[in-house]
Amino acid sequence: MANLSAVGATTAAVLAMLAWVRWRPFRAVVEGDSMAPALLAGEWVLAVRTRPDLIRPGQVVVARPPSRPGLEVVKRVAAGPGELAPNGAVLGPGEWFLLGDQKERSTDSRHFGPVPAPAIAGRVVAVRGPSGWRRPG
Repeated sequence: MANLSAVGATTAAVLAMLAWVRWRPFRAVVEGDSMAPALLAGEWVLAVRTRPDLIRPGQVVVARPPSRPGLEVVKRVAAGPGELAPNGAVLGPGEWFLLGDQKERSTDSRHFGPVPAPAIAGRVVAVRGPSGWRRPG
C-alpha cells in the first residue's frame, strides 16, 4: 500500500509540474482604478499563458503594448480579429482591442492602438483581493 501512495504522490507532482510548464502562471498587480469595480488598485491577478484563439471579448488579460515599452496593463478584451473595434476600425488578424472598465480613467487601446497577439501575456483566471481569491469579474 505504501508503494501505491508514493506512486500516486509522484504522479500528482509530475502532473502539477507539467501544468505549471504548460500554462506558466504569473502574477500582476492592478494599478489605478481603470478596471473598478471588477478589479481594484492593489489587487493581484493570477494570469496564465493562453493561445490567441482562446481569447474572447469580455475576458480580462494582461498585455504589454509594443508601442509603450515597459507598460503592462490589465484590461478587458473589447474586440478581436475581424471584429469591429469601438473606434470603428475592423481589427486585423491577430489584433485585440483592450479597454478599461472605467474608460475615462483608462490608458488602453484608444491610446496605444490594437495589441498584437504576442503582446498578450496571459488571461486572468483569478484575483486576490482583501477578502481572498475570486474569479475575475
